[in-house]
Amino acid sequence: MDIQSPLKIIQFFRGGELVSLANVPPSRTLLEVLREDLALTGTKEGCGEGDCGACTVVVGEAVGGRMSYRAVNSCIKLAHSVDGQALWTVEDLAAADGTLHPAQQSLVDCHGSQCGFCTPGFVMSLFGMYQNHVACGKSITRELAQEELSGNLCRCTGYRPILDAAQQMASLPAVKLDEADLLSKLKLLAPASHRLEADLAYKSPRSLAALLEARAAHPGAQLVAGCTDVGLWVTKMHRQFDQVLDITQVEELRQVERYPHHIAIGAAVTLANAFVALVADRPQLATFAARFAGLPVRNAGTLGGNVANGSPIGDSMPLLIALGANVVLMSVRGHREMPLESLYTGYRKNVMAPDEVLAWIKVPLPEAGEALRAYKISKRYDDDISAVCLVINMQLADGKVATVSLGAGGVAATPARAVHTEAFLLGKAWTQATVREAMDVLRGEFTPLSDMRASAAYRSEVLGNLLQRFWLESQGLQHINLESVVIPDLIRDPQPAASPAWIAGQARNDMSGAQA
Repeated sequence: MDIQSPLKIIQFFRGGELVSLANVPPSRTLLEVLREDLALTGTKEGCGEGDCGACTVVVGEAVGGRMSYRAVNSCIKLAHSVDGQALWTVEDLAAADGTLHPAQQSLVDCHGSQCGFCTPGFVMSLFGMYQNHVACGKSITRELAQEELSGNLCRCTGYRPILDAAQQMASLPAVKLDEADLLSKLKLLAPASHRLEADLAYKSPRSLAALLEARAAHPGAQLVAGCTDVGLWVTKMHRQFDQVLDITQVEELRQVERYPHHIAIGAAVTLANAFVALVADRPQLATFAARFAGLPVRNAGTLGGNVANGSPIGDSMPLLIALGANVVLMSVRGHREMPLESLYTGYRKNVMAPDEVLAWIKVPLPEAGEALRAYKISKRYDDDISAVCLVINMQLADGKVATVSLGAGGVAATPARAVHTEAFLLGKAWTQATVREAMDVLRGEFTPLSDMRASAAYRSEVLGNLLQRFWLESQGLQHINLESVVIPDLIRDPQPAASPAWIAGQARNDMSGAQA
């Protein structure tokens, strides 16, 4: 640690009580602090990479004068990021007399715990659902429970009773948090957490001007947002950072702004909120959005962080490329704007200068006649990284391709636009013959690698097949899409074991792209 960079005291409310921690290194994770410093061992360490959900906790902050609750993975969340916020762990839910919270009692009643290791994480995800739905008078459907618990894995395969528990919470005696008291406490805590001493090891500026000044003064500091990727550098690569610059509290970058021809998504907007904005304009993206990792990752990660990171298997970039998005880079010297695909120069490399930050992502609004489909192929349907991602945005006029934009992931060193395939399709009649030729062009445009997720040959084959799938769907064929499959509850809605829908639903293995 650089002795010239003192450590800021972390202050947050846990269970309504103030917690103050000193001498916490900037790279220390929240899970390490909970288990090792505070002896809160109910929160478990499973994968250490935000994949299994055993370490799930709930953070709360004041947003627009109300409390906002988010279930997040503590294993890859830096401890300093909860400064000035509220936090709940599994130890905080039961009442003083031992009465269990509905999130806990429903799991007991529905026999939702088997070996028990994953149970604390499920409880906290259920608590987040309770605060965001049940406490607001909303019901929890089976589909909502499946989506919001997708970031929690049960190795005992006990999902049915856990889903039952999610739906049963609303039938139990209500438990309400004293939000007015919590909001007043957070307000009192805010002035201390808003300080930004120039020499602190962990900096969390509250304004864009302060961020740009800090970046100019400390170009070597590690930029972080939700830490869903940088957190892996800490837990898996054992990297340590002398200085960290956290953008998530920059007020200007936490906004989604709407203009006549585009929306501007700030770099600190969470993936969950960014997808809400994108789905509002393009409802067909709802399934793609829900399959972007599990909810705790979407609650913590940011769209700006995903784009700036530039992973070739990141799902947001192919989508944004197909939508014609631009990025805005800013520094104390000014700003510049460019198409998103122009940001990258190589594997996880980009054109940003040391004093620049990615500030905004500008996404054009949909045009009349736009046909948009986003395809994600992964080994596991939920909470998995893509082997191949292809997003197609097309407009037809008089049976011909008037405009077309193709974003691809998992097939090159960077997220990429399929420019040769776009050029081939433009102006052509939208026929099966055209599509067959375009499939060969698309496969030949990229040279993918083989890795643990898929072989190069598989990726090339599937990439072309996804274009054929788009063609088939444009002709009205829908049963090849898993979105049309309804997964039955085998207890309430039994079906014969040989039912194709049952088999497809149980497999949850999106292989239709390879079979199209």
